[in-house]
Amino acid sequence: MKKLEYDSPSFETDLAALYNRPGFPPEIEKQAAAIIAEVRRDGDAALVRFAAKFDRVELTPETFRVTDAELLEAEAKLGRSEKSAIRAALRQVRDFARRTIPKNWTKKVRPGVTLGEKFAPLDRVGVYIPGGTAPLVSTVIHTAGIAGAAKVREIVATTPAGPDGKVHPAVLYAMKLAGVTEIYRLGGVYGVAALALGTATIPKVEKIVGPGNAYVTAAKKLLYGEVAIDMVAGPSEILVIADRNADPAFIAADLLSQAEHGSGLEQAVLVTPSKSLIGRVEAEFLRQKETLPRLATVDRVMEHGLFLIHVADLEQAAAVASRYAPEHLEIQTEAPERLARRITAAGAIFLGPWTPEPIGDFCAGPSHVLPTASSARYFNGLETPSFFRRSSIVRYSEGALRREVGIVEEFGRMEGLAAHGRAGTIRVKKF
Repeated sequence: MKKLEYDSPSFETDLAALYNRPGFPPEIEKQAAAIIAEVRRDGDAALVRFAAKFDRVELTPETFRVTDAELLEAEAKLGRSEKSAIRAALRQVRDFARRTIPKNWTKKVRPGVTLGEKFAPLDRVGVYIPGGTAPLVSTVIHTAGIAGAAKVREIVATTPAGPDGKVHPAVLYAMKLAGVTEIYRLGGVYGVAALALGTATIPKVEKIVGPGNAYVTAAKKLLYGEVAIDMVAGPSEILVIADRNADPAFIAADLLSQAEHGSGLEQAVLVTPSKSLIGRVEAEFLRQKETLPRLATVDRVMEHGLFLIHVADLEQAAAVASRYAPEHLEIQTEAPERLARRITAAGAIFLGPWTPEPIGDFCAGPSHVLPTASSARYFNGLETPSFFRRSSIVRYSEGALRREVGIVEEFGRMEGLAAHGRAGTIRVKKF
């Protein structure tokens, strides 16, 4: 772990390195590009090779897709409490999604001029569901569940299978419940490339959403333009702002919740004006981590990605948090709403001691697919409008055009685009 002191000569330099963290190491982009090139060239044959190489599973194009029988088998394997948790989370996420569906509108804004917006759901969306070290059942709900609420017609999921060719039953049950229409057992870069480029077996999608490891993040970046993407989101991160009265056990638990994700590139940051709190959180972190099963993963993050930052006051804490622009920001202070008004960039903000970040991961309502690596400064998290196309609506009457045609003429002259100007003047003047 690294401790930063606001009165240290290296404080600003250390913070700058933290602010400018990369979403993924540059060498990963080259590896992702090579995999994408093979999928582009060889299609299904490349997917077969990469499934064997990376996921140690033998597939054929005929077995890429999960069958209805497998969905029924997965449902039968789950207990009542598991199904209940999935249904409850899906219900709450869909409720929030429906509240945020964009609405068509038109309005007469000037005499004879009507403007507005029209929204239509995308037709075919791909959702990437990470597998690997943890089956992210919740990610199904926070991607496909929202796409379903937006009434996307075809929701296509891809996720890695285990060496036995099976996908975790809870993941499959959540997919069925969320309305996924096609499921492919393909993971990582090659799975994302299959969605973006299409193959003989897998029709391409219009947009890919969902989180992933550094390789998936690099692949989405490289494929942008072939397909739309939600954002470039890499390894998970959390920043906690706390005052001296915050509970160190709560904070340590929340920091550990992101440190256990698995890549070792995650970050967990505490920012506080209380030096004594730092010592208490450190002790709690060390105590609690020994009780966790994913100890090696947490140790990697503790060595490279755990930062305990002592600042002068809460105003400086808010400034540090806004520059860092965390994926997840917790504010555990006496008046969290007041401090939240000072935050200018964060993927999601969790207010007060009774709002742990994992409540957002699983069931609060807003999507847990959020920008990382400071990209919250210019990306939003996944939201219902992410699944819609937007068209602007413009209607002029003859009188309105006559009133404004001079503007069209003048811009046509300024920009040297005579035909642009004429398209306006031909309607009101004779040549």
